Amino acid sequence: MPQAQDDSAPSKAAHEPRRARIVELPAVLDLKAASPLVAELLACRGDELLVDASRVERLGGQCLQALMSAAITWKADELPLAIVDASQEFVDGLRRFGVALEDLTDQEFTK
Repeated sequence: MPQAQDDSAPSKAAHEPRRARIVELPAVLDLKAASPLVAELLACRGDELLVDASRVERLGGQCLQALMSAAITWKADELPLAIVDASQEFVDGLRRFGVALEDLTDQEFTK
């Protein structure tokens, strides 16, 4: 007689560590870039996230709002999100809006 499978046992995949997804920000984060950025961030929801800001030359308010919303969402989901390799222009753009890079980054994730 065949044995029944035990569906109550956790799957092997449940114990494997998650790999972080990477979103590479474009050079210009203006109104035109906001909608694609939101879509890309939403597609990563549920995963650890690294946001590469190395190419950013200009940061607009709408994209900053999307990044701030993502930081809050990932924190609520208890998943890490980190901005990595931030260009000086990105950091300066944040500063003009009164935001620090640390406000968007899970400090434990970057250690």
